Amino acid sequence: MAKSIWPSDDQTETLLAAAKNGDADAVNRLLERHRDSVHRLVQMRLDRKVQRRVDVSDVVQDVLVEANGRLGKYLDNPAMAFHLWIRQIAWDRIIDTYRRHRVSAKRNMDREQAMSVGTGQDQSSVQLAAQLCDPALTPAAAATQREIATKVESAIEQLGDQDREIVLMRHYEHLSNLEIAEVLNLNPPAASMRYLRAVRRLRELLDEEASSDGASA
Repeated sequence: MAKSIWPSDDQTETLLAAAKNGDADAVNRLLERHRDSVHRLVQMRLDRKVQRRVDVSDVVQDVLVEANGRLGKYLDNPAMAFHLWIRQIAWDRIIDTYRRHRVSAKRNMDREQAMSVGTGQDQSSVQLAAQLCDPALTPAAAATQREIATKVESAIEQLGDQDREIVLMRHYEHLSNLEIAEVLNLNPPAASMRYLRAVRRLRELLDEEASSDGASA
């Protein structure tokens, strides 16, 4: 599995301990340590049309300001890993930003979740395509890989909300099954089953598109 977009070494725990002891510099370093990850999440998941109206860096700054204000309560009761906690703040901010700008974004007005599958996300789409498609039908040429990856991204957009969300968390944020289970408030076996169901549906959509392409050829 590809490396998570979130910091994962012991430095976070060291900074959390120092922050709990009142070290203001540790708080600043802790938040700055997660700035790039929050930026990557917002850039990855905030609707592209909304991003034409809203600066991603402004959203990131709002997330860090909110995290700073809520950090004391988190330190008193760290119910989840810090990166999942700040991720949730970022995700709530993404949804709020989408809702405030959804009319101008001209998206489906019934959708409440601001999800986006952008191209070029660290080869995530290409890697997922390689897992889903028959290797014999996946030439190594970069142009062909990109074409297949684009089809994968299009198929992800056709998934139901739950299926799309877990695929994005697994293959674009590179969260582990245990982390996904915690975020979704599921037990790990249930999270795993939900993921397998989503991948099965994604493969079905890709097969349907391949059949359609073959019929029109």
